[in-house]
Amino acid sequence: MRRTVHPIERESFRILRSRLDTSAFPPLHRAVVERVVHASADLDYAADLVTEEAALRRGHEALHSGAPVVADVEMVAAGITARRAVCRLADAAPGPGLTRSAHAVRLAYEQVGPGAVWVVGCAPTALEELVALDAAPALVIGMPVGFVGAAESKARLRASGLPAVSNISEKGGSAVAAAALNALVYTAYPLEENDL
Repeated sequence: MRRTVHPIERESFRILRSRLDTSAFPPLHRAVVERVVHASADLDYAADLVTEEAALRRGHEALHSGAPVVADVEMVAAGITARRAVCRLADAAPGPGLTRSAHAVRLAYEQVGPGAVWVVGCAPTALEELVALDAAPALVIGMPVGFVGAAESKARLRASGLPAVSNISEKGGSAVAAAALNALVYTAYPLEENDL
């Protein structure tokens, strides 16, 4: 997807690249790292992010073929600037042994089925429920933030074998999860030198 890049954003990426050498990363990994670092101003994400280029290619292909995007919360959905995301949190209710976020994942899966790209930036229980479902996602961007269950849910995502983008630490959040998705939407493949 071609878009007009504001001069401030272009300057921000220039500064980022002067402080962080991403040239050794594979193209889509580079795009995701740079967009997440740009969204957070946190250079440590370059070492904290975990993904494989093959998983990113699968997600990229799915997105550019029109696969649905599902967000765990409206803040993530709002940060996805180039696509409309499904978010069922407003329709969900907590139940016995099930948080509202986990219920929202079930509702969204009923709506979109397999092959979607899932973006979790807030609720570890949403990520846990997604991993437990047989959802057959094209890609899971799992970057919930917090001290309770966030790092553990991301570790389970990585252990699940699902195609994924995650990070090791407790940090994360709506902005960085949306940034990872936006990187895949905005980036041509193979990566062109002037892509941000």
